[in-house]
Amino acid sequence: MGIVRFALRFPHTFYVLAGMVLFLGCSAILVTPKDIFPAIDIPVATVIWQYTGLSPEEMEQRVTTYSEYTIGANVGNIRNIESQTLEGFAVEKIFFQPNVSIDLAISQIVSATDSIRVVMPMGIQPPIIVQYNASSVPVLQLSLSSDTLNEQQLYDYGLYRIRQALAPIPGITLPAPYGGKYRQIMVDLDPDALRAHGITPNDVVNAVNAQNLTLPSGDAKLGDQQFIVRANSLAPTLAALNRLPIKQGRPHDGLPIRRGACT
Repeated sequence: MGIVRFALRFPHTFYVLAGMVLFLGCSAILVTPKDIFPAIDIPVATVIWQYTGLSPEEMEQRVTTYSEYTIGANVGNIRNIESQTLEGFAVEKIFFQPNVSIDLAISQIVSATDSIRVVMPMGIQPPIIVQYNASSVPVLQLSLSSDTLNEQQLYDYGLYRIRQALAPIPGITLPAPYGGKYRQIMVDLDPDALRAHGITPNDVVNAVNAQNLTLPSGDAKLGDQQFIVRANSLAPTLAALNRLPIKQGRPHDGLPIRRGACT
């Protein structure tokens, strides 16, 4: 009742206070940042390993187990780790204590995963480390279809044209297209032909890597002009790739063994 009596006795004071509340409320509405989700720091990180060709059992034994061990031993403030192993993929979700510094934890994960790769399958790439964030959700999905382009051309169009056109938008993050087929070459080997020529699959891999390159060769000066010279040994067609010499033949003929004899 005292407040009511005070308001009746000094009404102008309450008029001023009501005006101040209204002014400050409108100012807060105008200056408060707006977003779909607020910035919430959730102490969770995801580690994604990829190694094409390994079965889920081999992926679990040779990648997931080693990764869990080294992360658990070298990263602090871990609450628990959840892992899921698929064919060629291993996804580990790491939950931290609430008071952890997520930036420091991610740097420790990077260091730990780099050191453990020496005992993993040869050639495995560093994992993808993603910090979980409530605002990191897709807000727009684009679906591509075409009556004239095949799957490879449609994938290239989405990767090199659509993504480049949308990249300048402030704050946007674009993943690579999902689905379709991306351009690649698969090499099929005939085990009987390999044994007949005394060649191993590793010989084929080394031959393709050594002879399918583009390397700088220096400069060439012709008069008052200077040209950049490069050695381009990339195979322009599949037929040219199939003619790459793999190994020197038997001593009595001296002819190189090419991929056409083994694929």
